Amino acid sequence: MAIKTILVSQPKPEGDKSPYFDLAEKYKLKIDFRPFIKVEGIDAKEFRAQRVNIAEHTAIILTSKVAVDHFFRIAEETRFEVPDSMKYFCISEAVALYLQKYVAYRKRKIFFGKQTIDDLVEVMKKHKTEKFLLPCTDILRDIIPITLEQHGFPFTKVILYRTVAADLSDLENVYYDMLVFFSPGGIESLLKNFPDFKQNDTAIAAFGPTTANAVMKNNLRLDVHAPHPKAPSMVGAIELFIKEQAKKK
Repeated sequence: MAIKTILVSQPKPEGDKSPYFDLAEKYKLKIDFRPFIKVEGIDAKEFRAQRVNIAEHTAIILTSKVAVDHFFRIAEETRFEVPDSMKYFCISEAVALYLQKYVAYRKRKIFFGKQTIDDLVEVMKKHKTEKFLLPCTDILRDIIPITLEQHGFPFTKVILYRTVAADLSDLENVYYDMLVFFSPGGIESLLKNFPDFKQNDTAIAAFGPTTANAVMKNNLRLDVHAPHPKAPSMVGAIELFIKEQAKKK
């Protein structure tokens, strides 16, 4: 199973520097990037149907830049003026900095974790009296609300956007040696766009346990799984696989 062409189901990295570009150069690979899923915001009518009153909350939990965008979008569409007293708890510093698109960073109360919900919970423990709002997607990972419940945080989950399959019809007659996935939604999109998909010699790489489970649940062969001890990153796992295949020649 020689790997020469790879399709990564994510947007192309910005700028000139990326481990994928280094990998392509090192092994003379053709690596293409194409998101298999896209995000669509729900409208004001769907938001109101959830009967969530933003004004009853004193803090917002933001797990991604997409969540930031859709929270302020729905606030604008429903003519809700976000009070200056609102606190923001962000999953990472990158998300916290992204808030500057909508609020004056220094004037607001913004807190952030290192990258996981467990990190963020440690920050939130000093603010247990807040009433938290959790803007999210329709396929939010269970670990986030479960962790918040386990620590006794009063929070309301509100769906502001959904993940849907992107149109991949232009790829119908395109073949790749490897397909790389980062979410169960990517697998669903593959099978929705190509219901007669046969894996044959195409290697499938999956990042994270839920993505790996989605591959196997759909009776596909999982060839590359990251992270694991020898390869914490997807690029590292792909390189390991390429090296292993070379030994078999």
